[in-house]
Amino acid sequence: MAAAEPLTLRELDAVLAAIGGFEPRPLLAVGVSGGPDSMALVILADRWARQRGGAVWGLTVDHRLRPESAAEAAQVAAWLEARGIRHATLVWTGDKPATGIQEAAREARYRLLAGWCAEQGCLHLLTAHHRDDQAETYAIRRRARSGVDGLAGMPAVRELPHVRLVRPLLGLPKARLVAFLDAECQDYLQDPSNRNPAFERSRVRMQSNRHDTEAAIAGIVDNAAGRIARERELATLLARAVTLHPAGFALIDPAPIAAAGELGDRALGRVVMVLGGAAYPVRRERLRRLREAFSEAPRRARTLGGCRFVPWRGRVLALRETARVAPPLTLAPGDSALWDRRFLATLPIAASRSVTVGALGADGAGLSKKEAIADDNPLPRLVYPELPAIRDANGVAAVPHLCWRRATNECTATLLFRPSVSLLSSGFTVV
Repeated sequence: MAAAEPLTLRELDAVLAAIGGFEPRPLLAVGVSGGPDSMALVILADRWARQRGGAVWGLTVDHRLRPESAAEAAQVAAWLEARGIRHATLVWTGDKPATGIQEAAREARYRLLAGWCAEQGCLHLLTAHHRDDQAETYAIRRRARSGVDGLAGMPAVRELPHVRLVRPLLGLPKARLVAFLDAECQDYLQDPSNRNPAFERSRVRMQSNRHDTEAAIAGIVDNAAGRIARERELATLLARAVTLHPAGFALIDPAPIAAAGELGDRALGRVVMVLGGAAYPVRRERLRRLREAFSEAPRRARTLGGCRFVPWRGRVLALRETARVAPPLTLAPGDSALWDRRFLATLPIAASRSVTVGALGADGAGLSKKEAIADDNPLPRLVYPELPAIRDANGVAAVPHLCWRRATNECTATLLFRPSVSLLSSGFTVV
């Protein structure tokens, strides 16, 4: 078999141009484990950014799962320093789970990488997933009997809360990345866990061959085309039938949802993920029953996935379920945190004391009796108990979405609706 040709900067330039969305002087972060894939990507991405007056940071996550991990992170830092590429090591601290370690490590890795990007104002996080990784993902999901969306593989772009994840190498084989490093005379690390048969992905990697890879890629191409078409239909339905309010609730036109069949189930699932704060999607059967209830029992309220669905003025009011709202969150001056997986709460550094952010609850009735809330406030009174309220030592200090604030000159927290899941995502992307 002929030797693989090294990946070129021109090819990476073409892929990034197809992805688009980069500023004129781009700031990029690249996850760098020290393996051949990520080392090739960070070197080429650095050259691409420099041509545009931008910069690249290589980010290495030290999971502290192996004794040699700290030394490996230091080696990566030294390699990148020699090339004039900035580098930071992010450490996963705390106790590690006894089971599901790869899944937990992956979650920690992306949390640390995205957190660094948010702090530095970096909008693009690049990872070196390549064609062989894509084929392995397809094989794993097929064995697990994943649905057609899962069998579309990994997207080239994925939105995270504060950064977009970009995978520019999905169409390129690993051999070309190794060939690039060989041409550069650049060393790299070999992670022993990649050949550990205790992990499913390692077993798939060791059992696969070129024919398996080609068959997987063909399946991915077909499924990806179908997924893109379905997501466009879903976006159209959501835009037509769902109005999302910045106070953290939604109004749903039930007729188009009920008539849309399986697509209506998917639309309701997206609403539940946005408002309910669940980490995982609701089962399709439960979504189907909710959709059918829109036409079979239109006057009956329902609950699903931490949300209530209540008939209201010819539409359906979707709001957070009272019993499932997150406990109060304490903010010290200068703090910023996400409450209930929906609201970004920020207390300015100029504040004189800490506050808490939590559900308004029964205090909403008290404010109404005092006529503190204007009668012409457009929000349905049903949502009052679930609205976020800011409290201090003297009780409720402000309810921003009701435009109410206690008479005081003190600095208080601000709230922005920033759900962990978007109602309309960027869509599945193939390049």
